[in-house]
Amino acid sequence: MRKFDTKVQHLKYKVLREVARAEWKGTLSESIFTIPKIISPGPHATMRCCIHKERAIATERIHMAMGGNKENPNPIEVIAIACDECPTSGYSVTDACRGCLAHRCEDVCPKGAITFRNDQHAVIDKTKCINCGKCANVCAYGAIVNRKRPCENACKVKAISMAPTGEAQIDDSKCVSCGACVYQCPFGAITDKSQIVDVVKMLKDSDNGKNFDVYALVAPSISSQFTYAKLGQVISGIKALGFHTVVEAALGADMVAWDESDELAEKGFLTSSCCPGFVSYIEKSFPQMKEHVSHNPSPMVALAKYIKKGDPNCKIVFVGPCTAKKAEAKKDHAKDYVDAVLTFEELQALFDSKDLEISTMEEDILDNASYYGRIFARVGGLSDAVAQAFKEKESDFVAKPIVCSGLDECKIALLKASKGIGDFNFIEGMACPGGCINGAGCLAHGEKNKAEVDKYGREALEKTISSAISLLK
Repeated sequence: MRKFDTKVQHLKYKVLREVARAEWKGTLSESIFTIPKIISPGPHATMRCCIHKERAIATERIHMAMGGNKENPNPIEVIAIACDECPTSGYSVTDACRGCLAHRCEDVCPKGAITFRNDQHAVIDKTKCINCGKCANVCAYGAIVNRKRPCENACKVKAISMAPTGEAQIDDSKCVSCGACVYQCPFGAITDKSQIVDVVKMLKDSDNGKNFDVYALVAPSISSQFTYAKLGQVISGIKALGFHTVVEAALGADMVAWDESDELAEKGFLTSSCCPGFVSYIEKSFPQMKEHVSHNPSPMVALAKYIKKGDPNCKIVFVGPCTAKKAEAKKDHAKDYVDAVLTFEELQALFDSKDLEISTMEEDILDNASYYGRIFARVGGLSDAVAQAFKEKESDFVAKPIVCSGLDECKIALLKASKGIGDFNFIEGMACPGGCINGAGCLAHGEKNKAEVDKYGREALEKTISSAISLLK
């Protein structure tokens, strides 16, 4: 049985499914007017003021499923018309206010924003409040709280603020495209733009005699996602969509771990380059640390580059849990090798757009990486792989990694490194808590995913990194 963590995910999936289905049939242009009726609730089930607004929002969701604003390089965008149900962010007084005599909140407010009702209950004038928080700090009852919208709470780089008209707005100079806001928005008003239409066109062109094959490069976290089917059936389903073959990106992870160990030994200090959200965070928030980012590409790019060297005409679609990969694929070091990026949510929509019941299919094989390449999907996997590479090379260099789960931990490690504090020489940074297994584009999130990835790693036929990458020679 298909499972989504939230109803918002399910709604997003339905839009993607119907857009892909129409593109397969060649009827997308006319279907733009009928899809909103398919995905919108009935007139008595609407959450909005009326069914007409529901369908207007659905039309915007379709626009995002078709690629959104192509001029905006950020894969994350706000659907403004859908962002109108959250309360105004900022400080407010709760019922815990006792109407005390001290009135410390009034005394410390620099803007005179606090007044009192007849019962001495404090009231904050939002037109004067500057959200300094001084009133909350001095309230003896903790009666003043700072209420933030879910997207603001989720964003660890403070890239989200409220526009004058009330909807969320994203500061692209801060945003790292991690998608945390996408997953946390209860109304689906922030979403990642999809390339699902581009992928369907690639597959149709390949099937219609165009001189190229389409490769699916799947992230190792796929092992924890399609829980209603076996992994081998998922691979069969991908090939049934028209992909020429399926290659596990974990083989690229083996390549990166092997080369990254050499770079670490040469330079003495390094930060990882595998997570595009983490790399973007360094570039935007810790530019003084950019010189320490590994010069090795991510596993996605490393393997795509290798494949295109042998098959220059092919198209490569990366399938994984990550919205930030959509941004990475457009960068200069990647755009010649990766033609499109799909999330697991989008892959599920593709399966169902073709009415493929993968749980009934024969199992195919996905086995060309090592245990160490496969565990890149979870926090600590990269550090374990680099240590293993040193072991296989019989190197005397001692890696002292600090493993960072989420941007809050990344921030602490980078601050320490920038000040020369801490006994570590390698920062493994993952923008998503837990690693790729909890990426915004996952079907399912949770701690259980780590066990699935480790199990997948143990099933690898190649038990060492060197044996896995020897297959490439």
